[in-house]
Amino acid sequence: MSGLGFHNRRSVQKRLGTFWNGARLVILLGPPGAGKGTQAKRIAGQYGLQHLSTGDMLRDNIRRDTELARKAKPLINRGELVPDDIVLGMVQERIAQSDCENGFILDGFPRTLQQAQGLEGICRLYKSKSITVLNMLVKPELLIQRLANRRICKRSGHIYNLVDHPPIRPGICDDDGSELIQRPDDAEAVIRERIRTYEQHICPVIDYYSVRGLLYEVNAITDPDTVMANIMKVLDAEDPAK
Repeated sequence: MSGLGFHNRRSVQKRLGTFWNGARLVILLGPPGAGKGTQAKRIAGQYGLQHLSTGDMLRDNIRRDTELARKAKPLINRGELVPDDIVLGMVQERIAQSDCENGFILDGFPRTLQQAQGLEGICRLYKSKSITVLNMLVKPELLIQRLANRRICKRSGHIYNLVDHPPIRPGICDDDGSELIQRPDDAEAVIRERIRTYEQHICPVIDYYSVRGLLYEVNAITDPDTVMANIMKVLDAEDPAK
């Protein structure tokens, strides 16, 4: 929580405390390329939650060339993790925005035990009553194949895969005609380092949520519709309104 100063934390608490009471929080865990972003968007639409991704937050900072971006960009490009205090402060500021009033889904966060503990402190402070953690399981070699063939629309962020979902015209987005690019962190050597770093840090997080009875494992190797159907079974059973 040290990423926020005392004054900022009080300000966030004042804004957030009025509508967080009872808000739903879904956490999606899984290695890079597990399909968290795809499923998070589906979950957000199905359950009326705001989709939040620390990756999106960081990339937005990079586009705006903020102080955070200058600290984080070299780490991201090497497949390393941004320090916990910076990420926690960024997340807490983001969830203070009014579009998170009904609840939100965190895509790929927390990634370390310290982040999980910091997030629990936020949830306890603002009385969130429903937390569900979904751990998406995919074999490492399949992840490498997925990510190394991933291409991103430069203008709008549309995602393609050269094997499973190629564009009609090579290198061109079907939706807006902009250039498709490969992110620096999708190079194979960087992917392997990202997976290694993820596995090194995620085991304590999985244990942390498992002992609290909040963790559910989801087979993410199957097609996206089947993955979503399995996720819905968990979320419908955990629906706080029931």
